[in-house]
Amino acid sequence: MQEAASSFDRFAEEYDRWFDEHPEVYQSEVSALERFVPRTGSGIEIGVGSGRFALPLQAQTGVDPALQMARIARERGIDVVLGEAEALPFCRETFDFALMVTAVCFFDNLSRALAEAHRILVPGGQVVIALIDRDSPLGEEYSRDRETSRFFRLARFYTTNEVISLLNKNGFSACESIDVMFRKYGPIPSGFSIVRACK
Repeated sequence: MQEAASSFDRFAEEYDRWFDEHPEVYQSEVSALERFVPRTGSGIEIGVGSGRFALPLQAQTGVDPALQMARIARERGIDVVLGEAEALPFCRETFDFALMVTAVCFFDNLSRALAEAHRILVPGGQVVIALIDRDSPLGEEYSRDRETSRFFRLARFYTTNEVISLLNKNGFSACESIDVMFRKYGPIPSGFSIVRACK
């Protein structure tokens, strides 16, 4: 993820500004996630980026390898630790829930990242993953345009079923998933799949 992190560092302000320029897309994504994220407990966003999702979804802690993205998230009040999803710098059973919002496509080893999420969650804790499904219209568009994208050039997209299978292999159970918001806001496509699983 280090190479991807360097792209996010270089264009951190541009990345963060996108949410202000496309508020309908951003708010629709937050609203969809709110139905799945616990309203109480200690939360972490793994791949917190600039904190655009951690803040409204009440994940007080974030981890990210991109220094400039972490700086923006800290300015929003998120307690950000620099680190990789595959080696989280937290003790066992620290958090009640973990978020991964459009981040799994950038992890070097998704299975290892899910194992780490399992480790830092309390018994009964939940992981909520929003992913760009490879087989969705949005996933197909991003895959097609990947070579010209500053952010998705190094992405590896998964299907929802692949993510659920890896969750099960890493100790999670009671998986549920939903596809949301496959629509367009003018020229901007929006939509992802949300998966929730319990430890």
